[in-house]
Amino acid sequence: MGLPVLTEDVAKRILQSETRYFTSRISSIGERAGNPEGVEIRTFGQTAAFYIKTMPWGLFNSVKGFSPDDSGSLEEIIAFYRERNRSFQLDINPPGMGPECLKTLAEHGLYQTGFHSVLYGLPSSVSPKLPSPVTIIELKQEADFDLYAGVHCVGSGMDIAHKHHFANNNIGLLNRPGWKLYLALWDGVPAAVAMMHTGNNIASFTLAATAPDYRRKGLQTALLQWRLHEAYKAGCELVVAQASFGSSSQHNMERAGMQLAWTRAVWAPL
Repeated sequence: MGLPVLTEDVAKRILQSETRYFTSRISSIGERAGNPEGVEIRTFGQTAAFYIKTMPWGLFNSVKGFSPDDSGSLEEIIAFYRERNRSFQLDINPPGMGPECLKTLAEHGLYQTGFHSVLYGLPSSVSPKLPSPVTIIELKQEADFDLYAGVHCVGSGMDIAHKHHFANNNIGLLNRPGWKLYLALWDGVPAAVAMMHTGNNIASFTLAATAPDYRRKGLQTALLQWRLHEAYKAGCELVVAQASFGSSSQHNMERAGMQLAWTRAVWAPL
């Protein structure tokens, strides 16, 4: 079976898969005792707005699933963030989008700040042959999570002193329905991490990070091939992922057999 044509139905499923996994991920942070990070999720029709008080970055204060059907809620969405004194990013995807809706965004003081790639592909029935120094394990115990958090931390450009934040805000995904977390080792040393979420027969590759000392060794390619096979074993029909436009992550995905579905526009308040 070949990769399905990007019909309106396929595009809708891709968009829904992203909103689904992102809601699950942010909800897991908010479910910590006392909600210490100040997570809020508000829905407006099919649109979901995410806010994390302690994390001012656009990724964690973003609007997913927006379409012309929900353009009437735009003022409420903007007010949601304004009341919290927080900027935000609004993902605008081509499926179903038209000039009138884009005009409405501009009229409400929003402007385009960048681009982001959305990719899709097929699971692989072939068990990957990993390079000899590489071992990949699926995390299933809290005792192993400290290793994951350390790699995620430094792989994201943060000092290892901040590792506890990555542990606290991601451990909720361990053994959470639909989620799998992977740790790649190079000659036995923790070197790279990746996540996968499955739901409605779609696997979303939701995160990948490599420690600086182990980059350009093929670890992310190995993790991609591993997850493609894991998606097959889980009975998924499609795999989807997002990446910065033209980035090495996008190139790795394309080399692994995925292809560009579309390039989304990222909008934000002036």
